[in-house]
Amino acid sequence: MASTPSDKPPVDSILRKVLDAVPFQLTVDGGVHEARRRLRDLPRRPLHPDLRVEDHRIEGPAGLIPVRVYWPDEEPPTGGHPVTVFFHGGGFAVGDLDTHDAIAREHAVDGGSVVVSVDYRLAPEHPYPAAVKDAWAATRWVAANADELGADAARLAVAGDSAGGNLSAVVALLARDAQRDGDGPAVTFQLLWYPATTWDTSLPSFTENSVAPILDRSAIGEFTRWYAGHLPLHDLAELPATLAPARAGDLSGLAPAYIAVAGHDPLRDDGTHYAELLSAAGVEVELHNAETLVHGYLGYSGVVPAATEATARGLAALRSALHRPAEQ
Repeated sequence: MASTPSDKPPVDSILRKVLDAVPFQLTVDGGVHEARRRLRDLPRRPLHPDLRVEDHRIEGPAGLIPVRVYWPDEEPPTGGHPVTVFFHGGGFAVGDLDTHDAIAREHAVDGGSVVVSVDYRLAPEHPYPAAVKDAWAATRWVAANADELGADAARLAVAGDSAGGNLSAVVALLARDAQRDGDGPAVTFQLLWYPATTWDTSLPSFTENSVAPILDRSAIGEFTRWYAGHLPLHDLAELPATLAPARAGDLSGLAPAYIAVAGHDPLRDDGTHYAELLSAAGVEVELHNAETLVHGYLGYSGVVPAATEATARGLAALRSALHRPAEQ
């Protein structure tokens, strides 16, 4: 059951001070190029600068897709490191390999995994399903080239924040269906950070957190319109599962999931509802609600202790899931 405003703890006091010192809001004000600039210009701390990192361009459905590969700073287990395909957030319209570089590095080190971060095509220039097609093509490429990456395709996870959480959930669905058809790749775990899965703005958190820090309800509506393009959104039941994975008719047989939500995020109940749907379908799922945090809290890991703790919890779940087969 969702918290009500009267019994929910306030935004973490240290995070509030950081937000006051360095204000940032995801918004479409000024257009898409200005929105991208605002995210790119946010100050970021260097993180794990000594990792081995390589940029590649791989074949995609509409040209080359830039990807960035990170290797963890530990000895690989027998068979190679597990591998995580990472999709950045940003409302399907902003963000890139650089804006999420530190987050990808943290996934590599704390998750003990090779990470392949994907620079998928963005809306509004490339609306749905361009991002889905790129995400799926990149995942298939990673599985097919795992040996060259020193990775183990049998231990492949998908991870992403916000819009990237949506793409991760969608790829998990596509991979399950491909596996049923005998045409891999197999996804063994999905790490979904405050994902958008339902497209249902009637959920209580959209009202409760309608003017929340970082992301508010108005911005969600604008980013949604950019991404959906000409797709009608008035009938949620008719939305394709590759846009809104919670709308899939069958969620059984999906990879185990860790779903992280934040108490002061309009998308909180979206992620919570998806966790409930997965559990009802027999999928192993762990849900964590960081009650005092906001959308985008991964970006404050290492700066705000509550965000550091919440991030570490999800990455520990990733490591546990990916290393379990090698340890048993």
